[in-house]
Amino acid sequence: MSSLIETLESEMTKDHVTAVNPGDTVEVHYLIREGEKERIQIFSGTIIAYQGSGIRRAIVVRRIVQGEGVERIFPVHNPRVKDIVVTRRGRVRRAKLYFLRDRVGKKTRVREFLGDKARAAKQADAAARKGVAEAEAAAAAATSEAAVEA
Repeated sequence: MSSLIETLESEMTKDHVTAVNPGDTVEVHYLIREGEKERIQIFSGTIIAYQGSGIRRAIVVRRIVQGEGVERIFPVHNPRVKDIVVTRRGRVRRAKLYFLRDRVGKKTRVREFLGDKARAAKQADAAARKGVAEAEAAAAAATSEAAVEA
């Protein structure tokens, strides 16, 4: 029974998921539907928690909108989550940053993660994104060639 679940999960997982940690400031590109149209909306904020593993992995993103805190939970492997872009790496000492809920203004800032490790992580993410983009372009070219031949 578990092998069936594992095969279904392996089919549904994304090829590349950005490595994110609590404290990171991210932009989540989320596909929303308005009537008949679909568009991508960007939700930017700080990751205050992550939960689950594998295909069930989800992140909790918090941002302040007009003085009110707004939190959203995004399943990382959801097809509606098109992309997660890390804009700033945070340096924190906790796995769950729920204490940020009680803070207001400049106290909600998280120290930035700098140095060689941060640069290496940024380069690795850029290389992975480039590889995924090239693979998608090759797949699109193959499908268009197949459509032309048919």
